[in-house]
Amino acid sequence: MRVVLAIAAKDLRQRLRDRSAWVIVFLAPVLISALMALAFNNNDTFRANLGVVDLDRGPAAAGLTRVLRSPELRGTVHVRSYGAEAAARRAVDAGDVHAAIVVPQGFTASLHGGSAAPVRVLDSVDHGLQAQLARAVTESYVAQVNADRLSVATAVAAGAPRGDIPRLAAKAALLRLPEQIRAQGLPDSPLKVISYFGPSMGMFFVLFTVGFAARGYFVERQQGTLDRIAAAPVGRGALLIGKSVSTFVYSLAGLATVTLVSWLAFDAEWADPLGVAALSVAMAVSVVCLTALVIALVRTEQQAQGLASILVFALVLLGGNFVFASGTTPLIRRLALFTPNGWALRGFTDLGTGVRGWDAVGAPLLGIAAFSAAVTAVTVLLLRLRRTS
Repeated sequence: MRVVLAIAAKDLRQRLRDRSAWVIVFLAPVLISALMALAFNNNDTFRANLGVVDLDRGPAAAGLTRVLRSPELRGTVHVRSYGAEAAARRAVDAGDVHAAIVVPQGFTASLHGGSAAPVRVLDSVDHGLQAQLARAVTESYVAQVNADRLSVATAVAAGAPRGDIPRLAAKAALLRLPEQIRAQGLPDSPLKVISYFGPSMGMFFVLFTVGFAARGYFVERQQGTLDRIAAAPVGRGALLIGKSVSTFVYSLAGLATVTLVSWLAFDAEWADPLGVAALSVAMAVSVVCLTALVIALVRTEQQAQGLASILVFALVLLGGNFVFASGTTPLIRRLALFTPNGWALRGFTDLGTGVRGWDAVGAPLLGIAAFSAAVTAVTVLLLRLRRTS
């Protein structure tokens, strides 16, 4: 063990003498994450300006407007009325409203058993989230209206006089949209930008450790340092473990620095400090595994640097280090599940929104562990093939 620690300490001293190592792993991620937090500041409360075009003029359409102006949506949804669909379309295109809901003529009459054109939402590519909110509220209300229509038909089938249909329909149309709350494990705490981009930038720059460590291995081999260590009573296993320990400590120190500075200086929030520590340790282990893979794949210092750079940028682009995972395409979100940083960012996102314990970090830790195990298996196979070749 003393031999392993001596080798690790020697590697760490060499890296800490390199000023670029201090900048890339400790200083740069803090500065970049702070700039990202300023650029994507989300302190403003979410607000949706929605237009409503009531072509029906009936109680069912009025009920939808009341839902949009209900106390539950007050402060989030602001409603403007328009007399024609063309006017609402112009308002959406001009950015006066984020989206507009068009209630067709005959919407209330459909409660009597008739049919009407569907309620439509006019949206804009610039305000997709507000349009999703408009669709969600509209679809929920239309579902309730359809349920009310079914209840009127059921009452008539059960013997209610057909002359009471208008009264029953009007009463059903004025019913308030029912609400149901079910705990899903995700509280309503908003995700701060720094809570996402702090660890995101930390992982991005720590992944560069793969290139540093792999390049250092080949430099030491070229200079004969590894041969001198091997000539001493030191096994190859102790040598590899010592270098792995130095890479692990260096990577973990970089991640810890970014998260601590993000918390202390920029008010980042994560619900579970132990979860943050577990994700950081798992990412540091994955960096060690990736370093071993690069060393097993290449033969020279230049090859190690080139392959490590390609690997790092592939991981950060797929994992979502530069953009919120929710803002990417479904394909990229699926591919992120094959990256350790993609899993880690999922965990940090849950921790940043108030989820604690295994619910937040269980799946990410298992995903990172599976990635590290797969990389280790490939590395061992490559080393065996190299020895037999």
